[in-house]
Amino acid sequence: MTDAKNQEKYFEGLGRRKTARARVRFYPAAAKSQFTVNEKPHNQYFPLKRLENRASAPLKLVSDAKFVITVRVQGGGPTAQAEAITLGLSRALVKFRPEIKAELRAFGFLTRDSRMVERKKYGLKKARRAPQWRKR
Repeated sequence: MTDAKNQEKYFEGLGRRKTARARVRFYPAAAKSQFTVNEKPHNQYFPLKRLENRASAPLKLVSDAKFVITVRVQGGGPTAQAEAITLGLSRALVKFRPEIKAELRAFGFLTRDSRMVERKKYGLKKARRAPQWRKR
């Protein structure tokens, strides 16, 4: 990143889903919009169009604004990363424009999906799967 970008005011949001963590920085810009994930354009980073759309869904509520968004995401798979970016971006947008919080909440963008993979227990094949029973 350039020194000029570091001097600009930005709004930050943290999003998490499963083991994925996304730190989203939202810079209001005057020129053109830009959306990068791990220093790649978001349409290049996500292999599927539905993941790309999922990650940028909150932006449709502020379509009139120009912005530069940088995301650092790690852990999880592509779907979890896209959902973590959605939450982080929504939280950053609320800091940028508090009046759209109710609309983001209505679409479910501000809800943290807390489901995690259950740990494997000893004596079992998986978290709950018991070994197959044998009579002899």
